[in-house]
Amino acid sequence: MTGKPVLASMIWIATFAALPAPRVFPPAASQASSPSRMSAPVWEVQESGTEAGLRGVSAVDERTAWASGSQGTILKTVDGGTTWAAVPVPGMNRTDFRDIEAFDAKTAVVMGIGRPAKIFRTEDGGANWTETYTNDLPGIFLDALAFADERNGWAAGDPIDGRFFLLRTGDGGRTWRELPPGSRPVAREGEGCFAASGTCLIAQDLNGAFFCTGGPAARLIRTADGGASWTSVGLPLLGGQPSFGAFGIAFLGRKNGLVVGGDYKNEAARSGNAAVTFDGGATWSAVEAKPPAGFRECVAFVPKIESPLAVTVGPSGSDYSLDGGRTWSPIPGPAGWHSLSFAPGGRCGWAVGKGGLIARIRF
Repeated sequence: MTGKPVLASMIWIATFAALPAPRVFPPAASQASSPSRMSAPVWEVQESGTEAGLRGVSAVDERTAWASGSQGTILKTVDGGTTWAAVPVPGMNRTDFRDIEAFDAKTAVVMGIGRPAKIFRTEDGGANWTETYTNDLPGIFLDALAFADERNGWAAGDPIDGRFFLLRTGDGGRTWRELPPGSRPVAREGEGCFAASGTCLIAQDLNGAFFCTGGPAARLIRTADGGASWTSVGLPLLGGQPSFGAFGIAFLGRKNGLVVGGDYKNEAARSGNAAVTFDGGATWSAVEAKPPAGFRECVAFVPKIESPLAVTVGPSGSDYSLDGGRTWSPIPGPAGWHSLSFAPGGRCGWAVGKGGLIARIRF
């Protein structure tokens, strides 16, 4: 989308034989744990070995995660983040890999946004990559990847000829099929998605997918029939300027959903930056009483936990919610975040951001 931030920095990556202990940011005194409530999450900053801007992250389990970003950067850990190893695609050192989706320690799919837009897949832990999609069409700009399972996934891009660009795969990203132009949802003038965190798109099941937009207005656009038809609903987030809109969405089950965003040119603004739904996305309510403390690019629910715990991140910091997104409290620690991912099987997660920032989050 016009006006998207693009990070570019030189990369130097090495696998470290010995690393310093992670920097741990403890909860504030007022958020100390008690028998009646959970304490604030804690960030443990890790050594990534790069200064590249990171916007893609995919947590697999407590030991395995992948990350991606500018200047062809692709990283992987198999020891909980004690070490991060570079697993680049040969010859793609200028590619901006804005999103990555991983299935295990050996298998991942990574997306390069610009022209030519490219998607690669590895099945041997990043030792080798296979190009599975390329598109050099004028105006091509991919924004996000999302998989419902290890086979069925989507990729979304900015509008071409007035319609959002969408891809589907049914074989884990080995091949991709472009939705016919007539099946793609119509975009409003100036509308697009933000390739900020890889979370403007989610896949719920074989045929269901959502993506959120910004610009003239923030919208949620969804399909329940594999892309044959689409419906949309307005979101109560900032709209009307190219830097306004929805940047990340998340669902807990079928009913409870969150969307975050705001104005990427005003990182501290607390208004129009979050909304919640409790009816599967049919209607949305703005978070006004205690919203996140600034513009946010990504939001995620924590799986396998009793309370509806959610975390959101952005360039100015991070926040957590214990009530499904109705109210938010800040998480002490660093700023400069872009994206966040929790492993499907538990509480373990990682966030990534500017200058090679990577941290594990614990509770």
